[in-house]
Amino acid sequence: MDHVTRPRILVVGAGFAGVECVRRLERALAPGEADVTLVTPFDYQLYLPLLPQVASGVLTPQSTAVSLRRSRKYRTRIIPGGAIGVDTRAKVCVVRTIADRTLDVPYDYIVLAPGSVTRTFDIPGLTEQAFGMKTLAEAAYVRDHVISQLDLADASEDPDERASRLQFVVVGGGYAGTETAACLQRLTHAAVRRYPRLDPGLIKWHLIDIAPTLMPELGEKLGRSAQEILRRRGIEISLGVSIAKAGPEEVTFTDGRVVPTRTLIWTAGVAASPLVATLGAETVKGRLAVAAEMNLPGHDGVFALGDSAAVPDVAKGEEGAVCPPTAQHAMRQGKAVADNVIATLRGRAMRPYVHKDLGLVVDLGGTDAVAKPLGIELRGLPAQAVARGYHWSALRTGVAKTRVMTNWLLNAFAGDDFVRTGFQSRKPAQLKDFEYTDAYLTAEQMRERSERTGAPQG
Repeated sequence: MDHVTRPRILVVGAGFAGVECVRRLERALAPGEADVTLVTPFDYQLYLPLLPQVASGVLTPQSTAVSLRRSRKYRTRIIPGGAIGVDTRAKVCVVRTIADRTLDVPYDYIVLAPGSVTRTFDIPGLTEQAFGMKTLAEAAYVRDHVISQLDLADASEDPDERASRLQFVVVGGGYAGTETAACLQRLTHAAVRRYPRLDPGLIKWHLIDIAPTLMPELGEKLGRSAQEILRRRGIEISLGVSIAKAGPEEVTFTDGRVVPTRTLIWTAGVAASPLVATLGAETVKGRLAVAAEMNLPGHDGVFALGDSAAVPDVAKGEEGAVCPPTAQHAMRQGKAVADNVIATLRGRAMRPYVHKDLGLVVDLGGTDAVAKPLGIELRGLPAQAVARGYHWSALRTGVAKTRVMTNWLLNAFAGDDFVRTGFQSRKPAQLKDFEYTDAYLTAEQMRERSERTGAPQG
C-alpha cells in the first residue's frame, strides 16, 4: 500500500542530465519519501565527449560506459527501454522496452532528459550512406569500418577502388566533427605504416561545414589555431560547403566536387529527441520551452532539461538567451531540477537555474588541443592537459577514471594494434540503423491514446 501512496518520480534518459538528477534525488530524498524510476535503454551513462577517442582506438568502449548500478545506495528502479510518448493529462509515459513491449508508466512528477538525435536534412542518400557519432555502437562501428577500408584497399588491385577506400569525409565543423576528423586521421596515419603496399599519400581526410568557421564558440584566434593544426596534418577543410548527395562509392559536395569515398561521417548538429513532439507543448527551435526553474508551464509535474529543453540562460542576462546543449550545463541542470522536484514535493519554492559557462576544451589527439577555460586561451600541451583533466574529473566513478587513465597511458606508450573487433558485418549499418527515430508516437497518436484511456481534458 505504501508503494501506491508514495509520490512517483519518473526520470527519462540516462545522459548527463538524467543521471545527475537521479543521483541528487537519491541523496536528498528521505527513505520512503518517493519512488524514483529511470527509463533508459542502456544500463550505463555514456561519456559522449570521449566518443572520438573510442572511434580512434585511444579508449576502449567500456571506458566511456559508466555503470548506473555502481553506487553504494542505488535504489532507483530502472526500466530498460525508451520513452516514446508522454500523456501529460493522464500523467502517463509510454515506454517501449528492449524486449519490444509497450508499457504505460504512471507518474506524479516526470523529468524529461531524453537528450538529442543527430540532425539530418533531406539530402539524397544521407541516412542510407552516412555514419553518425552519437552512440557507443556507432563509435565502435566507425573504427571497424575505417580499419576495414585500409584492409580492403591493401588487398585491392584496382587503383580506383583503392583511392576511394582511402578517402574519408566528415561533415560538421563543431566539436564532435572536428575531434572525430582529428582523432581518426591520427588513427589512419599511424596504421598505414603497417600496410607497406599502401601509399600514405593516398589517404585523404575531408572536413566540411556549411558555416564560415570551425567551432565559432572558441573565438577567431583559437578557431584559426585548430584549423592550422588540422591542415598541417593534411586534413582538407572546406567551409561554406555541405553535401548535395551521397552514394555508396562517392559523395557530391554542394560546390560541385565529387569525392570518391566509402566513408561519410555525419556530425552536422543535433535535434531534440522526437519525444518532445509527443507532448504537444510549446517549443523553441524544437526544444521544450521551459521556465528558468525547468518546469513546463501549463503542465503539472512536468520538468525538462538538457538537449531537449530550451532552458533560459539567466547568467547571460540577455532576453531570449537559452543554455547551449552541452554536458557542462546538463550536469548542473540535473542537480538543479532534482532540487526543484523535491521542493515541489515538499511545498517549497523552486529556484531558477543559473550557471556561467566555464569554458571549452577541444582534444585533437596526441599533444594537439585548444582550450578556453574561464576565458583563457590555451594551445598545445597546456590545452591538452586541461582538456583531458576536465574530462577525467567529470567521469562519475573511480573505476571509469582508472580505465580512462590506463587507456591514455597505454596508448601513449604502446600505440594501437589496429584490430577490427567484429562490429563490421556484411550488412551495412548506417545512421538510420542506430537511432530509432521512427519508434516514437506522434502528438495525434498520443491524443487518441489519451481519449481511449479516458484521461480528463484540460
